[in-house]
Amino acid sequence: MSATPSAAAAGTIGIGGDLTVNRMGYGAMRITGKGIWGPPPDRDVAKAAVRQAVDAGVNFIDTADSYGPHVSEELIAEALHPYPDDLVIATKGGLNRPGPGQWQADGRPEHLREACEGSLRRLKLEQIPLYQLHRPDPRVPIAESMGTLVQLRDEGKIRHIGVSNVSEAQLREMQAITPVVSVQNRYNLGDRSSESMVDLCEQESIVFLPWAPIQDADELVPVLTTASRLNASPRQVALAWLLDRSTAMLPIPGSGSPEHVAENVAAASLQLTKDEANAIFELAK
Repeated sequence: MSATPSAAAAGTIGIGGDLTVNRMGYGAMRITGKGIWGPPPDRDVAKAAVRQAVDAGVNFIDTADSYGPHVSEELIAEALHPYPDDLVIATKGGLNRPGPGQWQADGRPEHLREACEGSLRRLKLEQIPLYQLHRPDPRVPIAESMGTLVQLRDEGKIRHIGVSNVSEAQLREMQAITPVVSVQNRYNLGDRSSESMVDLCEQESIVFLPWAPIQDADELVPVLTTASRLNASPRQVALAWLLDRSTAMLPIPGSGSPEHVAENVAAASLQLTKDEANAIFELAK
């Protein structure tokens, strides 16, 4: 690995045709309190983690209004505003938070508009580069939820539209309404239910953002073997494998620890052999 690890080692990826970011991002869910609720135990440490990501070359940060709620967005602004010119902040709307560890879909147009405008204020942005529907609401027609995001884009409040926690059928319905530049689904070594979605995104030049990207990394023998060869941690190998898995992949590992952030970014410099990548792919299925 490089003596000074940088997210740039992962190469770059385009978003929506007019944004380019390094292909190792940062997920800001973990800078909140337990249950993704309330403030973190130490706000200064949480902000240091965000700054560490940017200092290490990360220029894509993923967050949501529901993280805290509101706490993650507020801390990002406190830590980084005024923002570097190349920083892309992606946020999400479409969930309510009645309590710690509780998440309820709310795709009503009035809720999405309120959520987006709240994110603009908290992040101190005039326009959100990438705004994602956090989860389809089964009580609200997809056309109504996505139509609201189209209106917000037309008003200049968001630049590009992404979606999260969707099936292929839902994505197709959404694409019939508007271009979708990113999909954020759960995907890791232990959960490969979005395997076909990763391939679809690669074929259609849609960015795939895997959430919970390093879960179950230390439970597979090929991961442990590769980690030993590279003098790396299993989690670093899992991130390197994601980068190898598809050119559409933009991992967003999250941590509230500056040290762990640096460790995650260092995975961008790891090179798996073809045999190692294949062995991990086959055994993890």
